[in-house]
Amino acid sequence: MSKRVFIIVLDSCGCGEMPDAYKWHDEGSNTLGVIRKNKSFNCPNLIDMGLFNIETVGGGIDKPTGSFARLKEESMGKDTTIGHWEIAGLVSEKPFPTYPNGFPKDIIEQFENKTGRKTLCNKPYSGTEVIKDYGEEHIKSGALIVYTSADSVFQIAAHEDVVPVQELYRYCEIAREILQGEHAVGRVIARPFNGNYPFTRTANRHDFSLVPPKNTMLDLLKEEGLATISVGKIYDIFAGKSVSESNRTSSNHEGMEVAINIQKRDFEGLCFVNLVDFDMKYGHRNDIDGYALAMTDFDVQLKEFERGMKDDDILIITADHGCDPATPSTDHSREYVPMLIYGKHIKSGVDLKTRNTFADISATILDYFGVDKKDTKGTSFLKEVLI
Repeated sequence: MSKRVFIIVLDSCGCGEMPDAYKWHDEGSNTLGVIRKNKSFNCPNLIDMGLFNIETVGGGIDKPTGSFARLKEESMGKDTTIGHWEIAGLVSEKPFPTYPNGFPKDIIEQFENKTGRKTLCNKPYSGTEVIKDYGEEHIKSGALIVYTSADSVFQIAAHEDVVPVQELYRYCEIAREILQGEHAVGRVIARPFNGNYPFTRTANRHDFSLVPPKNTMLDLLKEEGLATISVGKIYDIFAGKSVSESNRTSSNHEGMEVAINIQKRDFEGLCFVNLVDFDMKYGHRNDIDGYALAMTDFDVQLKEFERGMKDDDILIITADHGCDPATPSTDHSREYVPMLIYGKHIKSGVDLKTRNTFADISATILDYFGVDKKDTKGTSFLKEVLI
């Protein structure tokens, strides 16, 4: 039977501050710790798999069905790109640049000259608030709303009736070409919106990431002729590099539906899933109730996914950073992340303790497929969990 691994990233579901969280002003952050206390949180399948058995999480059960670990981020950052790259075996020793005072004048001038449009804002802003405050001026003038956050992002918001989506994507590609070298932000993000004031962001978001500077597990798996299937924004995060198939989604629920359908197909290799709603819709908006409900919805679909697993399938559930919805900040938080591993040939109840890097996931997957991890990072824990 073909070997298959499914990674599901619960985007932003960290499980407690890391020792260096103070460097990012994230002391006390604990995304999972906050949402599990909410009355809407009901995740029996995650708990059965060992979510609460993870070191320092607390409240675990006697006989979890999966094995589990707490993962430390070795990379210098707390954003989506760095987190996913590390899961895939690439550790980033330097953080991506951030712009708490907005982008330099020369960068904005280059962007305006190459797009032929003026810009508005150019400072850190909430994505929902920025279209309230600048949306009407944008519609009148045609100027693009450019903003950032505490993360390494250059975001461009535009009304779809003023700037068609494909044109907005072209402007993002221009920005991506400009933002290299010392200004190589992790992502350029298209943020289209529509409707009337206070406006609504649409599902046509698109991320333009840097190309990973070194090999990741995706490269190594594809070199061996194995599938590397993307669900959600995985394709964008890796700039399409060594992704054999991309499936775009507009919600967590759709992402899991796509993953369940892929599960019914015959293939050998990796299916890499990102569920972005946890971060985009709830973490960044400090919506604890929404986050808890989304976790509950995921847990229901997880049960269906479990039923469809084949004998040689492995499921890994993890996260890429935190985004504590209970703190005053609306940005990502520097946290450990949970890791659950489950399958018919995976031992139950193995406590893998706290691992030194997210990249241990990559090393374990490559080990499972018998692929040399070469210069990618991480230490495999396959022998500790494989029956």
